[in-house]
Amino acid sequence: MGDAELATAVLDAELRSRLAEVAELGPDALHQTLESRPGRESALGPADLLITGWGCPALTKELLAAAPRLKAVVHAAGSVKSLVTEAVWERGLTVSSAADANAGPVADYTMAAIVLAGKKALSTAAAYGTGWPAFRDRQGLDGRRIGVVGASRIGRRVMARLNTFEAGCQILLYDPYVSVTEAARLGVELVDLNTLCRASTIVTLHAPERPETRWLLDAERLALIPDGGTVINTARGSLIDTEALTRECAPGRLDAILDVTDPEPLERGHPLTTLPNVLLTPHIAGAQGSEVRRLGAFAVEEVERWVRGMPLLGRVRRGDLERLA
Repeated sequence: MGDAELATAVLDAELRSRLAEVAELGPDALHQTLESRPGRESALGPADLLITGWGCPALTKELLAAAPRLKAVVHAAGSVKSLVTEAVWERGLTVSSAADANAGPVADYTMAAIVLAGKKALSTAAAYGTGWPAFRDRQGLDGRRIGVVGASRIGRRVMARLNTFEAGCQILLYDPYVSVTEAARLGVELVDLNTLCRASTIVTLHAPERPETRWLLDAERLALIPDGGTVINTARGSLIDTEALTRECAPGRLDAILDVTDPEPLERGHPLTTLPNVLLTPHIAGAQGSEVRRLGAFAVEEVERWVRGMPLLGRVRRGDLERLA
Protein backbone atom coordinates (compact mmCIF):
# COMPACT_ATOMS: atom_id res chain seq x y z
CA MET A 1 0.00 0.00 0.00
CA GLY A 2 1.20 3.47 -0.82
CA ASP A 3 0.51 4.99 2.59
CA ALA A 4 1.89 3.52 5.81
CA GLU A 5 -0.84 4.95 8.05
CA LEU A 6 -3.58 3.60 5.79
CA ALA A 7 -1.86 0.23 5.54
CA THR A 8 -1.81 0.00 9.33
CA ALA A 9 -5.52 0.84 9.50
CA VAL A 10 -6.42 -1.75 6.88
CA LEU A 11 -4.15 -4.43 8.30
CA ASP A 12 -3.83 -3.92 12.04
CA ALA A 13 -1.69 -5.97 14.41
CA GLU A 14 -4.31 -8.66 14.87
CA LEU A 15 -4.79 -9.16 11.14
CA ARG A 16 -1.04 -9.22 10.53
CA SER A 17 -0.70 -11.83 13.23
CA ARG A 18 -3.25 -13.97 11.39
CA LEU A 19 -1.29 -13.49 8.16
CA ALA A 20 1.90 -14.56 9.89
CA GLU A 21 0.25 -17.85 10.84
CA VAL A 22 -0.18 -18.86 7.20
CA ALA A 23 2.58 -16.94 5.39
CA GLU A 24 6.02 -15.48 5.88
CA LEU A 25 5.73 -11.69 5.77
CA GLY A 26 8.42 -9.71 4.01
CA PRO A 27 10.13 -6.92 5.98
CA ASP A 28 7.84 -3.89 5.84
CA ALA A 29 6.63 -5.07 2.44
CA LEU A 30 3.11 -3.85 3.09
CA HIS A 31 4.38 -0.26 3.33
CA GLN A 32 6.58 -0.28 0.24
CA THR A 33 5.60 2.21 -2.44
CA LEU A 34 7.48 -0.01 -4.91
CA GLU A 35 8.48 3.05 -6.92
CA SER A 36 12.27 2.54 -6.90
CA ARG A 37 14.01 -0.45 -8.42
CA PRO A 38 15.72 -1.38 -5.10
CA GLY A 39 12.32 -1.19 -3.41
CA ARG A 40 10.80 -3.48 -6.00
CA GLU A 41 13.56 -6.03 -5.73
CA SER A 42 13.60 -6.12 -1.94
CA ALA A 43 9.83 -6.28 -1.52
CA LEU A 44 8.78 -8.33 -4.53
CA GLY A 45 11.69 -10.64 -5.26
CA PRO A 46 10.78 -13.45 -2.85
CA ALA A 47 7.02 -12.80 -2.86
CA ASP A 48 4.54 -15.53 -3.83
CA LEU A 49 1.53 -13.34 -3.03
CA LEU A 50 1.10 -9.58 -2.97
CA ILE A 51 -1.43 -7.64 -0.89
CA THR A 52 -2.21 -4.31 -2.53
CA GLY A 53 -4.41 -1.34 -1.72
CA TRP A 54 -5.07 2.31 -2.47
CA GLY A 55 -1.96 4.11 -3.68
CA CYS A 56 -0.21 1.07 -5.14
CA PRO A 57 1.33 1.50 -8.60
CA ALA A 58 -0.05 -0.43 -11.56
CA LEU A 59 1.29 -3.96 -11.91
CA THR A 60 3.13 -3.38 -15.15
CA LYS A 61 5.30 -5.84 -17.01
CA GLU A 62 8.39 -4.04 -15.70
CA LEU A 63 7.26 -4.17 -12.08
CA LEU A 64 6.23 -7.82 -12.34
CA ALA A 65 9.64 -8.67 -13.74
CA ALA A 66 10.96 -7.99 -10.23
CA ALA A 67 8.57 -10.63 -8.85
CA PRO A 68 9.44 -13.89 -10.62
CA ARG A 69 7.77 -16.03 -7.93
CA LEU A 70 4.52 -14.05 -7.75
CA LYS A 71 1.40 -16.15 -8.21
CA ALA A 72 -1.45 -14.12 -6.71
CA VAL A 73 -2.54 -10.55 -5.93
CA VAL A 74 -5.10 -9.80 -3.23
CA HIS A 75 -6.38 -6.22 -3.41
CA ALA A 76 -7.46 -4.90 0.01
CA ALA A 77 -9.65 -2.27 -1.65
CA GLY A 78 -12.39 -2.11 -4.28
CA SER A 79 -11.79 -1.69 -8.00
CA VAL A 80 -8.67 -3.26 -9.50
CA LYS A 81 -8.95 -1.42 -12.82
CA SER A 82 -6.10 0.98 -12.04
CA LEU A 83 -3.96 -1.85 -10.65
CA VAL A 84 -4.30 -4.75 -13.06
CA THR A 85 -2.64 -4.51 -16.47
CA GLU A 86 -2.52 -6.93 -19.37
CA ALA A 87 0.79 -8.18 -17.98
CA VAL A 88 -1.04 -9.62 -14.96
CA TRP A 89 -3.17 -11.87 -17.15
CA GLU A 90 -0.22 -12.75 -19.38
CA ARG A 91 1.58 -14.01 -16.28
CA GLY A 92 -1.48 -16.04 -15.30
CA LEU A 93 -1.70 -14.43 -11.88
CA THR A 94 -4.68 -15.01 -9.63
CA VAL A 95 -6.40 -11.75 -8.70
CA SER A 96 -8.83 -11.11 -5.84
CA SER A 97 -10.54 -7.92 -4.69
CA ALA A 98 -12.19 -6.88 -1.43
CA ALA A 99 -14.88 -5.05 -3.39
CA ASP A 100 -17.59 -7.05 -1.62
CA ALA A 101 -16.35 -5.76 1.74
CA ASN A 102 -16.41 -2.20 0.36
CA ALA A 103 -19.93 -2.57 -1.00
CA GLY A 104 -21.63 -2.62 2.41
CA PRO A 105 -20.70 0.93 3.41
CA VAL A 106 -21.69 2.25 -0.03
CA ALA A 107 -25.08 0.57 0.20
CA ASP A 108 -25.55 2.00 3.71
CA TYR A 109 -24.71 5.49 2.47
CA THR A 110 -27.12 5.06 -0.43
CA MET A 111 -29.93 3.99 1.85
CA ALA A 112 -29.36 7.03 4.05
CA ALA A 113 -29.48 9.20 0.93
CA ILE A 114 -32.73 7.55 -0.19
CA VAL A 115 -34.36 8.22 3.18
CA LEU A 116 -33.23 11.86 3.08
CA ALA A 117 -34.46 12.17 -0.50
CA GLY A 118 -37.83 10.64 0.35
CA LYS A 119 -38.37 13.20 3.09
CA LYS A 120 -37.06 16.08 0.93
CA ALA A 121 -34.55 16.76 3.68
CA LEU A 122 -32.31 19.04 1.61
CA SER A 123 -34.96 21.58 0.67
CA THR A 124 -36.65 21.54 4.08
CA ALA A 125 -33.27 21.97 5.80
CA ALA A 126 -32.50 24.94 3.57
CA ALA A 127 -35.83 26.52 4.54
CA TYR A 128 -35.48 25.72 8.24
CA GLY A 129 -35.01 29.34 9.30
CA THR A 130 -38.07 30.56 7.40
CA GLY A 131 -40.65 28.39 9.13
CA TRP A 132 -41.85 24.82 9.40
CA PRO A 133 -43.47 23.14 6.36
CA ALA A 134 -47.21 22.63 6.44
CA PHE A 135 -48.44 19.04 6.70
CA ARG A 136 -49.50 19.01 3.04
CA ASP A 137 -45.92 19.90 2.03
CA ARG A 138 -44.24 17.15 4.02
CA GLN A 139 -42.87 14.11 2.21
CA GLY A 140 -42.24 10.46 3.04
CA LEU A 141 -41.07 7.20 1.47
CA ASP A 142 -44.29 5.18 1.60
CA GLY A 143 -45.34 4.01 -1.84
CA ARG A 144 -42.46 5.76 -3.62
CA ARG A 145 -41.12 4.46 -6.90
CA ILE A 146 -37.35 4.18 -6.67
CA GLY A 147 -35.27 3.57 -9.78
CA VAL A 148 -32.06 1.57 -9.43
CA VAL A 149 -29.65 1.81 -12.35
CA GLY A 150 -27.36 -1.19 -12.30
CA ALA A 151 -27.68 -4.54 -10.49
CA SER A 152 -24.07 -4.39 -9.34
CA ARG A 153 -22.94 -5.83 -6.00
CA ILE A 154 -23.91 -2.48 -4.47
CA GLY A 155 -27.11 -2.11 -6.48
CA ARG A 156 -28.23 -5.56 -5.35
CA ARG A 157 -27.57 -4.70 -1.72
CA VAL A 158 -29.59 -1.51 -2.08
CA MET A 159 -32.51 -3.39 -3.65
CA ALA A 160 -32.40 -6.03 -0.91
CA ARG A 161 -32.52 -3.33 1.76
CA LEU A 162 -35.36 -1.52 -0.01
CA ASN A 163 -37.34 -4.76 -0.14
CA THR A 164 -37.25 -4.92 3.66
CA PHE A 165 -38.48 -1.34 4.09
CA GLU A 166 -41.80 -0.93 5.83
CA ALA A 167 -42.41 1.96 3.44
CA GLY A 168 -43.45 -0.50 0.73
CA CYS A 169 -41.45 1.14 -2.04
CA GLN A 170 -41.82 -0.04 -5.62
CA ILE A 171 -38.39 -0.77 -7.09
CA LEU A 172 -37.68 -0.33 -10.79
CA LEU A 173 -34.43 -1.68 -12.23
CA TYR A 174 -32.53 -0.92 -15.39
CA ASP A 175 -29.70 -3.31 -16.21
CA PRO A 176 -29.20 -4.72 -19.72
CA TYR A 177 -27.52 -7.84 -18.28
CA VAL A 178 -30.43 -8.83 -16.03
CA SER A 179 -33.33 -10.99 -17.28
CA VAL A 180 -36.96 -10.58 -16.33
CA THR A 181 -36.74 -13.86 -14.40
CA GLU A 182 -33.73 -12.69 -12.40
CA ALA A 183 -35.38 -9.32 -11.73
CA ALA A 184 -38.38 -11.15 -10.30
CA ARG A 185 -36.05 -13.09 -7.98
CA LEU A 186 -34.60 -9.75 -6.86
CA GLY A 187 -38.11 -8.47 -6.11
CA VAL A 188 -37.96 -5.65 -8.65
CA GLU A 189 -39.54 -4.67 -11.96
CA LEU A 190 -37.20 -4.60 -14.95
CA VAL A 191 -37.75 -1.61 -17.23
CA ASP A 192 -35.85 0.38 -19.85
CA LEU A 193 -33.93 3.43 -18.69
CA ASN A 194 -36.32 6.02 -20.08
CA THR A 195 -39.25 4.35 -18.35
CA LEU A 196 -37.29 4.21 -15.10
CA CYS A 197 -36.52 7.93 -15.24
CA ARG A 198 -40.08 8.84 -16.16
CA ALA A 199 -41.62 6.78 -13.35
CA SER A 200 -39.15 7.24 -10.47
CA THR A 201 -39.09 10.09 -7.97
CA ILE A 202 -35.71 8.84 -6.71
CA VAL A 203 -33.05 7.54 -9.12
CA THR A 204 -29.92 5.93 -7.68
CA LEU A 205 -26.94 4.98 -9.84
CA HIS A 206 -24.88 1.79 -9.42
CA ALA A 207 -23.44 1.15 -12.89
CA PRO A 208 -19.77 0.80 -13.87
CA GLU A 209 -17.77 3.41 -15.76
CA ARG A 210 -17.61 2.32 -19.38
CA PRO A 211 -17.75 4.16 -22.73
CA GLU A 212 -21.42 3.23 -23.15
CA THR A 213 -22.34 4.40 -19.64
CA ARG A 214 -20.86 7.89 -20.00
CA TRP A 215 -23.66 10.40 -19.45
CA LEU A 216 -26.16 7.58 -18.92
CA LEU A 217 -28.26 10.33 -17.38
CA ASP A 218 -27.97 12.99 -20.06
CA ALA A 219 -30.10 16.11 -20.47
CA GLU A 220 -32.93 14.17 -22.13
CA ARG A 221 -33.18 11.52 -19.42
CA LEU A 222 -32.78 13.98 -16.56
CA ALA A 223 -35.71 15.92 -18.02
CA LEU A 224 -37.85 12.76 -17.77
CA ILE A 225 -37.51 12.54 -13.99
CA PRO A 226 -40.64 14.02 -12.36
CA ASP A 227 -40.55 17.46 -10.76
CA GLY A 228 -39.25 17.22 -7.21
CA GLY A 229 -37.26 14.06 -7.95
CA THR A 230 -33.81 13.28 -6.57
CA VAL A 231 -30.74 11.87 -8.32
CA ILE A 232 -28.30 9.90 -6.14
CA ASN A 233 -24.85 8.94 -7.43
CA THR A 234 -22.45 6.80 -5.41
CA ALA A 235 -20.99 5.05 -8.48
CA ARG A 236 -18.98 7.10 -10.97
CA GLY A 237 -19.29 10.80 -11.78
CA SER A 238 -19.19 10.22 -15.53
CA LEU A 239 -22.58 8.50 -15.43
CA ILE A 240 -24.22 11.96 -15.28
CA ASP A 241 -23.91 14.97 -17.57
CA THR A 242 -22.85 17.41 -14.84
CA GLU A 243 -23.91 20.58 -16.63
CA ALA A 244 -27.29 19.11 -17.58
CA LEU A 245 -27.84 18.14 -13.94
CA THR A 246 -26.85 21.65 -12.87
CA ARG A 247 -29.50 23.11 -15.16
CA GLU A 248 -32.14 20.85 -13.57
CA CYS A 249 -31.05 21.54 -9.98
CA ALA A 250 -30.46 25.29 -10.22
CA PRO A 251 -34.18 26.20 -10.43
CA GLY A 252 -35.04 23.53 -7.84
CA ARG A 253 -36.78 21.14 -10.20
CA LEU A 254 -34.53 18.26 -9.13
CA ASP A 255 -32.47 17.57 -6.03
CA ALA A 256 -29.18 15.67 -6.05
CA ILE A 257 -27.05 13.74 -3.54
CA LEU A 258 -23.66 13.15 -5.11
CA ASP A 259 -20.70 11.33 -3.60
CA VAL A 260 -18.95 11.34 -6.99
CA THR A 261 -18.83 14.00 -9.70
CA ASP A 262 -17.38 14.62 -13.14
CA PRO A 263 -14.86 16.16 -12.88
CA GLU A 264 -13.84 15.09 -9.39
CA PRO A 265 -13.58 17.30 -7.50
CA LEU A 266 -15.67 20.02 -9.09
CA GLU A 267 -13.89 23.28 -9.69
CA ARG A 268 -14.20 25.99 -7.04
CA GLY A 269 -17.33 28.06 -7.46
CA HIS A 270 -19.23 25.46 -9.49
CA PRO A 271 -22.99 26.04 -9.02
CA LEU A 272 -23.54 22.54 -7.63
CA THR A 273 -21.29 23.42 -4.67
CA THR A 274 -23.63 26.19 -3.52
CA LEU A 275 -27.15 25.00 -4.37
CA PRO A 276 -29.23 24.28 -1.23
CA ASN A 277 -30.95 21.30 -2.88
CA VAL A 278 -27.65 19.54 -3.70
CA LEU A 279 -25.56 17.56 -1.21
CA LEU A 280 -21.97 16.93 -2.28
CA THR A 281 -19.67 14.62 -0.34
CA PRO A 282 -16.01 13.92 -1.24
CA HIS A 283 -16.18 10.26 -2.32
CA ILE A 284 -16.78 8.98 1.22
CA ALA A 285 -19.50 6.39 0.60
CA GLY A 286 -17.05 3.48 0.53
CA ALA A 287 -15.10 2.16 3.49
CA GLN A 288 -13.68 5.05 5.53
CA GLY A 289 -11.92 5.35 8.89
CA SER A 290 -12.50 2.30 11.06
CA GLU A 291 -14.47 0.67 8.22
CA VAL A 292 -11.31 0.04 6.19
CA ARG A 293 -10.43 -2.83 8.51
CA ARG A 294 -13.22 -4.75 6.79
CA LEU A 295 -11.09 -4.66 3.64
CA GLY A 296 -8.08 -5.99 5.51
CA ALA A 297 -10.10 -8.76 7.14
CA PHE A 298 -11.46 -9.81 3.74
CA ALA A 299 -7.95 -9.79 2.27
CA VAL A 300 -6.56 -11.90 5.12
CA GLU A 301 -9.37 -14.41 4.72
CA GLU A 302 -8.60 -14.59 1.00
CA VAL A 303 -4.92 -15.26 1.73
CA GLU A 304 -5.94 -18.01 4.16
CA ARG A 305 -8.16 -19.54 1.48
CA TRP A 306 -5.42 -19.28 -1.16
CA VAL A 307 -2.82 -20.94 1.05
CA ARG A 308 -5.22 -23.82 1.70
CA GLY A 309 -6.09 -24.22 -1.97
CA MET A 310 -9.68 -23.08 -1.49
CA PRO A 311 -11.68 -20.98 -4.02
CA LEU A 312 -11.30 -17.22 -3.56
CA LEU A 313 -14.52 -15.35 -2.81
CA GLY A 314 -13.29 -12.12 -4.39
CA ARG A 315 -11.75 -13.70 -7.51
CA VAL A 316 -11.54 -11.31 -10.46
CA ARG A 317 -11.16 -12.82 -13.90
CA ARG A 318 -9.99 -11.15 -17.06
CA GLY A 319 -13.48 -11.10 -18.56
CA ASP A 320 -14.96 -9.54 -15.42
CA LEU A 321 -13.12 -6.22 -15.66
CA GLU A 322 -15.27 -4.77 -18.43
CA ARG A 323 -18.41 -4.93 -16.30
CA LEU A 324 -16.86 -4.00 -12.95
CA ALA A 325 -16.65 -0.53 -11.45
